[in-house]
Amino acid sequence: MSTAAVALSLLLAVVMVGSGIAKLARVPAVVGSVTGVGWPGERLWVLAAIEFLGAAGLLVGLAVPWVGVAAAVGAVLYFLGAVVSHVRLRQSPAQAAVPLLLAVGTLVVLLLA
Repeated sequence: MSTAAVALSLLLAVVMVGSGIAKLARVPAVVGSVTGVGWPGERLWVLAAIEFLGAAGLLVGLAVPWVGVAAAVGAVLYFLGAVVSHVRLRQSPAQAAVPLLLAVGTLVVLLLA
């Protein structure tokens, strides 16, 4: 596995864990962003769990490459859904667009590795 694949996988895993922690800690900006697109505030733990599982998949993928690719695909779909949700409601998708770009980059590098 290339250095770029390892670095991007680790960076995306850190971003996903940080985002999940922010949801569980109910950081006001995160709660407002997620509930603003219609996600129930009492179910933030579901999104956090998805992010934690994705991060775990990326870490496992360092040893089992197909797991990392699957986790990166999941991350792309997760953040794409977030971007679409914000755009659909004419809100700024910036908070989700950056991790989406990171997830796409990670997926591309993993597929080329």
